[in-house]
Amino acid sequence: MKKKFYSLTSAIRWKRFSNLNFATFKSMHKLISIGVLSIATLLSADLKAQVQPDSVSTELNYQLQDIEVTSERVPLTFSVAPRLMTVMTKEDVSAATVQSINDLLEYAVGVDVRQRGEMGVQSDISVRGGTFDQITILLNGINISSPHTGHLSADFPVSMDEIERVEVLEGPAARQFGTSAFNGAINIVTKCDTSSHIAGHVFGGSYGYGGGEMSANLSTKKIHQQISGGFRRADGDQENSDFKQTKFFYQGNVSNSSVNVDWQTGVSNQDYGANTFYSAAYPNQWESTTKWITSVKAETNSRLHFVPAIYWNRSKDHFQLIRDTHKGENFHQCDVYGVNLGAWIETKVGKTAFGAEMRSENIISTNLGKETSDSVAVRGVDDIFYTKKDGRDNISYYAEHTFLLKKWTLSLGAMAHKVTNLNTKMKVYPGVDVAFRPNDYWKISASWNMAMRLPTFTDLYYKSPTNEGNVGLKPEETSAIDFGARYRNRGVESSVALFYHHGKNMIDWVMYSADDIFHSAAFELDNKGLEINAAFLGREIFGEKCPVRKVSFGYAHIYQEREDDVEIYKSNYALEYLRNKLSASLETRVVKSLNATLSLRYQDRNGSYIKYDENHKSTGMLVGYEPYTLVDLKLSWDADKWSIYAIANNLFNVSYYDLGNIPQPGIWLKAGAKFKISKK
Repeated sequence: MKKKFYSLTSAIRWKRFSNLNFATFKSMHKLISIGVLSIATLLSADLKAQVQPDSVSTELNYQLQDIEVTSERVPLTFSVAPRLMTVMTKEDVSAATVQSINDLLEYAVGVDVRQRGEMGVQSDISVRGGTFDQITILLNGINISSPHTGHLSADFPVSMDEIERVEVLEGPAARQFGTSAFNGAINIVTKCDTSSHIAGHVFGGSYGYGGGEMSANLSTKKIHQQISGGFRRADGDQENSDFKQTKFFYQGNVSNSSVNVDWQTGVSNQDYGANTFYSAAYPNQWESTTKWITSVKAETNSRLHFVPAIYWNRSKDHFQLIRDTHKGENFHQCDVYGVNLGAWIETKVGKTAFGAEMRSENIISTNLGKETSDSVAVRGVDDIFYTKKDGRDNISYYAEHTFLLKKWTLSLGAMAHKVTNLNTKMKVYPGVDVAFRPNDYWKISASWNMAMRLPTFTDLYYKSPTNEGNVGLKPEETSAIDFGARYRNRGVESSVALFYHHGKNMIDWVMYSADDIFHSAAFELDNKGLEINAAFLGREIFGEKCPVRKVSFGYAHIYQEREDDVEIYKSNYALEYLRNKLSASLETRVVKSLNATLSLRYQDRNGSYIKYDENHKSTGMLVGYEPYTLVDLKLSWDADKWSIYAIANNLFNVSYYDLGNIPQPGIWLKAGAKFKISKK
């Protein structure tokens, strides 16, 4: 089954209503009904054709060229797509020296993952020097980013074992994926095998780490379904760094000669001790987050391809400044409803896409939003009520045409966007991408794109003893130019990219003096950088028996300049970017079934943090982030239906800080076993 990088992000905001949880459906009722009825009608067609085999799955990485991704509104293969993008295949995922999607992304050279806890407990993911609020996170093409805060966007309901590939599109992509794709997009594509089987995974390690995952796949000639679940926990490497994670995910697909329909639903939950996570003055913080996702999407196989989709995401957050007390306690519930009515057609002059999207974002909270008289009880908690709320409804129209010539790909289009409950005019954000392929090995590309991003509800409203939001914030806007070149031949791959982004109304949390609190503020920002990637794939040249399976290298350099006359004492996010990042890995076959992966990551971060002493008191001193190098090792014995492995993360026990005063774990040993039982 072919998974596609659908864009369901660009959103349209409607009128504000009193009951924000459900009122959106009142105004969206007709359009949603149309989408649901369309999908139901399409499914009623006779299931005559058999499901196509998984053309995306590849045994060797040189087949990456034929993977169908969508860096535009229309499906294109990796080789002809006009923009450069990074694709991590299932082979890359299997060989990786990590056990979470968040950790996996750290080895994409253009991605910055700032982790507060181990195993993706609380991760901030960004690309090309942007912030964690400036990217779109998608699961099988469905936007799962939270308008509450980007802190919660990387809570995935799936495990690494379920990943088919990861697509990373760097740079503004508003006309492809909507307003939240301000600085890029990351799409997690899951497996949905055509064979019935049961798979399991058990693991354990240092600091009380342990857990397990199970999945079951039921496939017929017409319908594929998969269900999975998992649990993991750990005591943590220091006091109050324990965590518990649970995940559940269900997906399915049905295809016939007329239509392909995909659906998915999932939930992830995390409870964790948040030692100094959000303030070094409080070592005993605690947080619990839960995310639900549900979506249905379809695509007709007619000459004019209709692509209707609907989705709902909910994120809940419970925070305690002091664990097991009501001190600094916050409750938030954010609901997102989305409908996409798109279409595309292929003609002699290329592929044309057009459509409309709407996305309603609503929050009820004890801290975020405007005071409301119709308070709502917090479920499961006595005598605590949501007393604040807010909402915004977005509407977007998009059109894009891609010219496909013998040696050229030219894509141009625009997104028109309006927040309907704000007294603003609809604004247009255009873009142009072009790629030249002089032969089968080279692709040279250039692009210019504009994009915007609305402030999160946290940016607007959050208040605490150490933070203060700003309701006067305007949407961020950027204009970006990108140049790139990629070389691909059997066994050899390399790329280089240059970019320049100019941003207006860029949002950051800043302190204006040493004794100040953090304020959400806006400024202009110039962001420029360089990225280099190279890889040698021995198995493509010499076959699977080659001892050197893959050697990869990546380097990124970023320089930013704030264009503002207002002096600040400290930036908390926007100016704490990775100045230099280097990643490298070596995948080898030691003996017939014994494989090894050695990974190295060097990071040099701009910015500084206020140093706190052992009594959690501020010293008043700004300390710059020290560069560090981490080495990870994985050994695995891989048989046909089972495997066992051992991982050593931070092999040399390096002491380092990646965000504030939060010490990161030293060496962490993990081991596990996997099995798969297939239907005969």
